[in-house]
Amino acid sequence: MITRSLLLIGSNELKRKNIETHQLDSEIILANLVKVSREQLLLDDHKNVTQDVYKKFKKNILLRSKLKPVAQIINKKEFWSTNFLVGKDTLIPRPETELMVEAILKIFKGKTINFLDVGTGSGCILLSLLKELKNSKGTGIDISPKSINVCKTNIDKLRLFNRARVKCVDFENFNNEKFDLIVSNPPYIPSRELANLSPEIRNFEPMQALNGGIDGLDLIAKVIYKTEELLKVNGILAIEIHIDQYRKASQLLVKNNFRIIEKVKDFKTNIRCILGTKVK
Repeated sequence: MITRSLLLIGSNELKRKNIETHQLDSEIILANLVKVSREQLLLDDHKNVTQDVYKKFKKNILLRSKLKPVAQIINKKEFWSTNFLVGKDTLIPRPETELMVEAILKIFKGKTINFLDVGTGSGCILLSLLKELKNSKGTGIDISPKSINVCKTNIDKLRLFNRARVKCVDFENFNNEKFDLIVSNPPYIPSRELANLSPEIRNFEPMQALNGGIDGLDLIAKVIYKTEELLKVNGILAIEIHIDQYRKASQLLVKNNFRIIEKVKDFKTNIRCILGTKVK
């Protein structure tokens, strides 16, 4: 069977299951199987695929039709122009988090810093920052041993083992040197909203990385409290938040000796990240 026909079969099957991104998903899944870029796949859509690829494609389309995220089917997700290994034990990187990385890099571009990534997961924030800050060092911590293993694989893949280190530890029990920057994308979904998440998120992504407690601020508050101990004076905390948490999160920051220096908005103009500097 030729590529074009197989893509159409996959797209139609996903469309039948009311998956809006049916065509894109079909293309990404097949491109991964034949080990070419999606763009190259579409340019050569007259090529024949092997029987093995055909069987795997059908299997993967079935998984997608059951709402399994594409990133978990192909075990990778692009973030900051790099494909990161992901899996069922790590949160899938989101475009909104790239906006936080961008804001951080505007401040630290050309500088040498030592920073900490709290709840590192796949390591996408940690390693994206290290890719750009060539002489800097970063530490990623997470309470999930499986997430740490995924992060280590990504460190090896990007050959950043000389500048990145990871540790499986609860942030509250973490004591180390002072940092120039602490960054975190903590769990921030209020418990009452978890049941309303899309099935793709609710049924497949780790609840531990999503559940932020009663008001969604449990982990955000812990990061802010502990960060005050670990951050150098004039150091910066960058923290991702839910769409309606800016007021309460900013109050916590000010109460804990931070001055807010930037608010990062998402593509719908919601404030999704706060950058604060420690003032004393």
